[in-house]
Amino acid sequence: MSTVAIPHDIEPHPMTGMYNGKFGLWLFLASEVMLFGALFSTYVLLRVGAPAGTWPAHGSEILDIPKATFNTLVLIGSSVTMVLAWASLKMNDVAKGRLFLLITFLLAGTFLVVKYFEYRDKFHHHEVFVKEPVLVGGKEYMNVSGHLTEDSPALTRAPRRWAFSIPEYVLIVADGKYAAEGHGESGAEAGADHGHPEPIRIEGSNIHRLTDYGPWHSTFLATYFTLTGLHGLHIVGGMVVIFYLLVASPSMWNGRREKLINRVECTGLYWHFVDLVWIFLFPVFYLL
Repeated sequence: MSTVAIPHDIEPHPMTGMYNGKFGLWLFLASEVMLFGALFSTYVLLRVGAPAGTWPAHGSEILDIPKATFNTLVLIGSSVTMVLAWASLKMNDVAKGRLFLLITFLLAGTFLVVKYFEYRDKFHHHEVFVKEPVLVGGKEYMNVSGHLTEDSPALTRAPRRWAFSIPEYVLIVADGKYAAEGHGESGAEAGADHGHPEPIRIEGSNIHRLTDYGPWHSTFLATYFTLTGLHGLHIVGGMVVIFYLLVASPSMWNGRREKLINRVECTGLYWHFVDLVWIFLFPVFYLL
């Protein structure tokens, strides 16, 4: 049974100057630009229109800048190794090309692992909103953040909210990063001893709302989880394709060499776009 070859699968099309796969990839990236452009625009509108005191003055108040900085370097490194993988294949060195693909795959996995720990910290950190000001470090605050002790109320997760039974009081302590912080409407810190943070006692009857730092906490965190989560899904998608190329490259190299090189090139274009999105996400959420 004869097979029909797809025209311009390897050689460039005279109209576009690109082979079909590359042209299709650019069309896909155009739709991705519109998707992320709409989400970034929504973020800007929500931030500009947020009432005073409802939006963090700086991302470092809630987010982990050191982890995000490390992840930025990881993604930049993965873009470099992706280019080296394509260049190695162009120079007919399939062993080195597969090695750089493997390094890219491992760097992508590193990014996701670091992101997991960053996400996990958000769900272990809590904030209590009170009806009457509480005294923390000699100052009064309407909301206090920290980690609940084992003496805290029994909490049950429910969609977008906390269902909890309130005892007479809630004790809150903090880890090293949030040691005895109290975030009031102005976002100021309580200034307690970071080495030995004192537990904060809040009467149960004074609790207005208790929540972790998930997407239901605030509009800022909702946009943060939406954009970074979508970006993380793109990372996973790229890893799936890279893994396929690692597995299929030995057989393709012997029979469909140019097609393999083209596929690596298209994967690299997608990967560079994913990295570029993070280059925008990092300053928007963490630094501004």
